[in-house]
Amino acid sequence: MADPYYITTAIHYPNGRPHIGHAYEMIAADAIARFQRQAGRDVRFQTGTDEHGLKMVQTARDRGMEVRALADEMSRYFQQMASGLNISCDRFIRTVEPDHYAASQAIWRAMADAGDLYLDRYEGWYSVRDEAFYEEKELIEGEDGTKLSPQGTPVEWTAEETWFFRLSKYQQPLLDHYKANPDFIRPESRRNEILRFVEGGLTDLSVSRTSFDWGVPVPDSPGHVMYVWVDALTNYISGAGYPNDPEEFSKWWPADLHLIGKDIVRFHAVYWPAFLMSAKLPLPDQVFGHGFVLNRGEKMSKSTGNVVDPMQLAELYGVDALRYFLMRDISFGQDGSFSAEAIVTRANADLSNSFGNLAQRTLSFIAKNLGGELPQPGKGNPADNALLEEVRGSCAAFRRAFDDLALSQAVEAWMAGVFACNQYIDAQAPWALRKTDPERMHAVLGTLLRAIRHLGVTIEPVVPASAAKMLDQLGVADRDHASLETEDWYDQLATSGFKIAPPTPIFPRLAIEESEDAPA
Repeated sequence: MADPYYITTAIHYPNGRPHIGHAYEMIAADAIARFQRQAGRDVRFQTGTDEHGLKMVQTARDRGMEVRALADEMSRYFQQMASGLNISCDRFIRTVEPDHYAASQAIWRAMADAGDLYLDRYEGWYSVRDEAFYEEKELIEGEDGTKLSPQGTPVEWTAEETWFFRLSKYQQPLLDHYKANPDFIRPESRRNEILRFVEGGLTDLSVSRTSFDWGVPVPDSPGHVMYVWVDALTNYISGAGYPNDPEEFSKWWPADLHLIGKDIVRFHAVYWPAFLMSAKLPLPDQVFGHGFVLNRGEKMSKSTGNVVDPMQLAELYGVDALRYFLMRDISFGQDGSFSAEAIVTRANADLSNSFGNLAQRTLSFIAKNLGGELPQPGKGNPADNALLEEVRGSCAAFRRAFDDLALSQAVEAWMAGVFACNQYIDAQAPWALRKTDPERMHAVLGTLLRAIRHLGVTIEPVVPASAAKMLDQLGVADRDHASLETEDWYDQLATSGFKIAPPTPIFPRLAIEESEDAPA
């Protein structure tokens, strides 16, 4: 039986349309999920939308529409983005769904049974934009002297009757867990931030609201709805079968990886594990807080007008070109910057000029000069063996780095194999060997086909549609890690009568769009 692997993104707050940060997180999670499937894991990949909370109420009111209608409309944009970016999620969860309501109320009752919920009055600072409470000591002063959250968002004084969660009770258990599980929070910078926060002391957390009714009702407490983060975080277990499908839940939970933005690490690495401890449920294996995607080095915001629609980028430059750029050029865990020029430059240099051209010239040569017949391998010489060894090494380095979530380093390691192939084909010059040494030409082309297959299978999680087209042209059916350990495929393909047809370019060269509507 395959080893289960459960990966989630944060569920996205749909009070606005998706932006490049949402796309980045989805693409990274998708690449990881595809990589784990290649490794033979039984993968569950979940993403979705977090549709409750005061921001949704206010946005709906401003637009003159019902809040559920707003949630339906905006969630649809996120689903369309997932489909358009070739995201292979197994569940797109919405927090308005009945099974999610049931799970949220079940974990609430479990926390209540543990004696960790009590009714009191909340007075303190609240950021509507962050859907978060802040202590006085955390606030910063704005340019006009107003108080702001640590994220720079406006805060307002809030006072109402509310249920509290005994977060303070879990300060030491959390610290103990961090110590016993050093990889629970990654990267190291996020772990250090959370350690400092928890060591500074935890205060009990307000976990219900009475000022609006758009949310999951608190069991047996009329007029109260759950604080949005209680119900949002619960999506990770409601989507895995909690509480009504114990067999499914035991298969998938605890999650292997929560992939989230760095601005919500506190919710996932402090509040969420404390809720789970209270409910007597296992904690996820790892929370990874990735960085922000910046537009030419600047954080995107509606006020500055530099927010970019990721689907526009995908339409202009191609889904796989966008996916490749985000995985290659942004060091995972750190902030990274993008621009149209950077996407085009990277896609042309790596995909079109290097990998795509390598495959195109090799397959075209075989189709034209060998009638599409697979080259006879012949006897490999030291140059052939050295190339295959280098390609195997670069792909193995890719897999090690990807498994460690060092995604950009993984792609960089893969490119070393591509460069080695291009140096090899230029040095061996099969076009010259065609007349002088046909046997040697066959050996060179056979070596190149093996190398291209290895590289194509390896990079498929990052550029799935393009790699699949290339591997189809090669006649490659088996595309998991295990298949790369055997050479039987070549002999089987040769005896099957398969022929390489004149190939179509997989990675066309891109150009900067100069239209007024093109992204900045």
